[in-house]
Amino acid sequence: MPIKVLIADDHVFYREGVRALLGSVHEIEVVGEANDGEEAIAQANDLKPNVILMDLKMPGMNGIDATRRIHETHPNIGVLVITMFDDDDSVFAAMRAGARGYLLKDADKDEVVRAIVAVERGEAIFSPAIAQRMMQYFSSSPSASSKKNQPDEFAELTERELEILDLIAQGHNNLTISNKLSLSIKTVQNYVSSILTKLQVADRSQAIVRAREAGLGKGG
Repeated sequence: MPIKVLIADDHVFYREGVRALLGSVHEIEVVGEANDGEEAIAQANDLKPNVILMDLKMPGMNGIDATRRIHETHPNIGVLVITMFDDDDSVFAAMRAGARGYLLKDADKDEVVRAIVAVERGEAIFSPAIAQRMMQYFSSSPSASSKKNQPDEFAELTERELEILDLIAQGHNNLTISNKLSLSIKTVQNYVSSILTKLQVADRSQAIVRAREAGLGKGG
């Protein structure tokens, strides 16, 4: 089954370009297009795509609000932000709204395809420039290394769960974590599910934000 993708962007030329770009990728099928946030929500309800490529700045309802609404009603749909804006406010607003990934519009075809596949699998993915900004942001945060400022939910995590959360915050996927800790993929998946539940977050990208705010993820 191909990955069903919805493109949400107010520029027709860009939507057509992305559709053409993905047209030759057998594992991906573009099932619809949306011109603004409201239309993206309606298309998400009707088409049930696996992944939505979401622009941030659109007329009417913007991409952040649309992402939040879609995430609330369809948490299994992965939102991948593709935008021209790389400022910290936009990046973290998108992640808090429930986006699983964030790419800039200068990303090439291979990078976009890799991101779509990763987001469909439930992984968090960012373009290199965005990942670097995140590292700089959290490393310069004065409260990042303060253990006493960690949320109460972190006290519920076991030592192994904290270890895995730290690796997640470094950007490692489940396969890498399983290799590092000599655990099966299924065991890692179970740990990740438990971590998300205890942190009261919906997905991996939100867990990364919480973990880095609490000072984890610096080992990578």
